[in-house]
Amino acid sequence: MIRTPWRGLAVLLAASSSLSGCATVAAPKPDLDAGALKSVYIATQSDAEATDTEPPASTPILTRRPPETPASFSFPTPIASPTSAWRPPPYPVPWALTPDDHFYFGRPIPSGEVNWPNPTYRYGSTFFGQETIHTGVDLDAKRGTPVLAAGPGEVVWTGYGLYRGVEDENDPYGLAVAIRHSFGYEGRTLYSVYAHMASIKAWVGQHVETGEVLGTVGDTGHASGPHLHFEVRLGDNRYFDTRNPELWMVPPEGWGLLAGQIMGTTGQLLPEQPVQITSLDNGQRWELWTYAKATIHPDDVYRENFVISDLPMGAYQVSVIFAGRAYVTQLYLMPGRTNLVQFKGWEGFMPVTTATPDTSGPPPYP
Repeated sequence: MIRTPWRGLAVLLAASSSLSGCATVAAPKPDLDAGALKSVYIATQSDAEATDTEPPASTPILTRRPPETPASFSFPTPIASPTSAWRPPPYPVPWALTPDDHFYFGRPIPSGEVNWPNPTYRYGSTFFGQETIHTGVDLDAKRGTPVLAAGPGEVVWTGYGLYRGVEDENDPYGLAVAIRHSFGYEGRTLYSVYAHMASIKAWVGQHVETGEVLGTVGDTGHASGPHLHFEVRLGDNRYFDTRNPELWMVPPEGWGLLAGQIMGTTGQLLPEQPVQITSLDNGQRWELWTYAKATIHPDDVYRENFVISDLPMGAYQVSVIFAGRAYVTQLYLMPGRTNLVQFKGWEGFMPVTTATPDTSGPPPYP
């Protein structure tokens, strides 16, 4: 699938700057309560071609079953990102300000190195239209950087062959480590996977603690450059049982996450839908796409089809094009938690009720 460039949206938003602001000029913060939303759409030429019929009635969100085998399976190394190389220190692990959050994992790359997801190849991405569905996140640390256990548990796999569970030097994961964690989620086992490593220092049966060195970053397997491919698996230690790691890794202090549902009018999640996020404090812009179809699982609570982590606290604008119209909403992103946004076709952006933060302190592992 060829993704729609953002040039069209940029033109539409520039033509209506009184509504949307400009990415290169800081706009005033929205006069909203924290977490509140407001939504508008910007009329386009295609509106004249729209019919006067009412949009179809809403129906529950559709669910999809993953196929028996993936369409294809590799991990191309994406282009370099202009994302800032500075992050505050992370919150303590585990961390959850609301009942719905589950930041149970530390960063598998040390602070001071690139330990955040590459924004051009996020979970559920197909890397600019290629038939390669990404089941984890890539941390573009340099070759030889220590790889750390994201949480306590038992090492259940080391070496080549993780994908099929048998030794295979042609395995796409390359040299990999898998950990079965000593805590779970909602009665199910949690696993974490570390792939494309240059060397492994752990062994099967070893108990590791958070931050313990497992090996070093490399480019073994299907990788065109050094980076760590990191996965979170829930239930079984299989390619088909992943969840978005950005919802599980603890955020930097004072920073948070934005998760969203981008749906059609009847409630179906829209695959590979462009989404644009702009800071209203400094004009920085992020462009991403919703999850592709197949082998991708949303969170049990959020039911999201996109996540972006490591966003500084502050005011943001979210923009989506649907049926030729550019819709925008503004929100205030709260730190240390997952913030939510929901879009539903002709109805535009919807108000979202979020859980009240618990400020009594970080929870124990479940």
